[in-house]
Amino acid sequence: MLEFFVNRERVAVVAPPGAVLLDVLRGELGLKGTKEGCREGDCGACSVLIGERTKRGVVYSSAASCLLPVGSLHGQHIVTIEGLTETGLSPIQQAIVDEGATQCGFCTPGIVVALAGFLLTSESFSVADAEAAVEGNICRCTGYASIRRATQRLVTQLADVDADQSTRLEQLVGGGLLPSYFLDIPKSLDAIDPEHAPSPDAGPAVRVSGGTDLFVQQADQLVDGELRFLGNDESLKGIERIDDTVVIGAATPVESLLHDPLVQDLFPKWPDLLRLVSSTLIRNRATLAGNIVNASPIGDLSILLLALDAQLTIRSGGCLRHAALDVFYHGYKQFDLKSEEIIENVIIPIPATGSLTNFEKVSRREHLDIASVNTALSVTVEAGIITRARVAAGGVAPVPLFMKQSSDWLSGQPVSPATVTDLLSVADAEIAPISDVRGSETYKRRLLRRLLVAHFVELFPELEIGELPV
Repeated sequence: MLEFFVNRERVAVVAPPGAVLLDVLRGELGLKGTKEGCREGDCGACSVLIGERTKRGVVYSSAASCLLPVGSLHGQHIVTIEGLTETGLSPIQQAIVDEGATQCGFCTPGIVVALAGFLLTSESFSVADAEAAVEGNICRCTGYASIRRATQRLVTQLADVDADQSTRLEQLVGGGLLPSYFLDIPKSLDAIDPEHAPSPDAGPAVRVSGGTDLFVQQADQLVDGELRFLGNDESLKGIERIDDTVVIGAATPVESLLHDPLVQDLFPKWPDLLRLVSSTLIRNRATLAGNIVNASPIGDLSILLLALDAQLTIRSGGCLRHAALDVFYHGYKQFDLKSEEIIENVIIPIPATGSLTNFEKVSRREHLDIASVNTALSVTVEAGIITRARVAAGGVAPVPLFMKQSSDWLSGQPVSPATVTDLLSVADAEIAPISDVRGSETYKRRLLRRLLVAHFVELFPELEIGELPV
């Protein structure tokens, strides 16, 4: 028996832990405002808000209900489009009506829910934040200009709302932007008995963290499977500096990395990079360790972490061991993790003075798409000499590839056009791309060469590279 709040009501659901929330909402609970679209987290039509009880109160985030197993939701607050109004249209809905931002209406509930998430989470109530909130919502009819106008109209109504999170909810309710029952949710959630789930280390169960890829690939097989929900384990979350490293809990959502002050300070390019990885809707649930164990040869975060010399802390019961990410992958979808083990955290060395890092990616769409080829480069430069280099690339091997030969060769070379030219030859001999739906072998080789040049153009803009044989 799973218990949680859906909008105003406490509900008890008899469903397998692996059943996805979308099916429970539309089937068992009869809430048809949440629409079924792609079932891959790509369209946003099934968007809901998930409120999780924390020491800071109830913290909300948007999520794709088609990828959300109900077993991970015990004791939480689920908000659908039906739960965002009291009488008449909400200010969000009215802004959409006023700007003609809906036509067939199929996608509109998801957009309204996403904008409600913006109200609850935005750090500054900016138009940019509002548009980022709906970046995972596809609308076929409107061409998006009217949706942009609606978000701008909504933002103008927030001029008198203080962005302070400690009083945010009261102000939103007082201003009629959210229903008043939101104020009672913390006490209501406290009345639900905590779930007495088995330990994440118990048994041969499938480990589920964010589920944003697992439930795209294996949803039918997981419905009746034995699952362990690592995303509910607070000991696996958090970002902190320990000595000369940044330690990131394995179940920390990717969206947290985008906003964390420590990450922004030490890795200032990460926010722009992470916006290329996926939508807010997915980043709210996807985790760093999930990207690693997905073992996709073109996983964006895996490629970046390889260039940054990331290490993994791996736990089995009370035993811990450490593994370097650059030796973690053994073959296609094969890696150094036993069935009883989980990744506890990811450790990233703080870049040394003189270190530079860049990430490049080419995909059919600039945003919200899987790469054809991606690559990251981290170098330390002293007096014009590259003293340390780490090159990684995706889409050119069966695994996320740490390019050891290229890295070793580049270390000790001067920053010069000749170095770039020679690196291309070294790299070309180290990769083994295959032809697939994202491009031919020849295309991927040429693409990686161009992206390696792009690293140097970005990191050393004063370098006159000129024409290279790419």
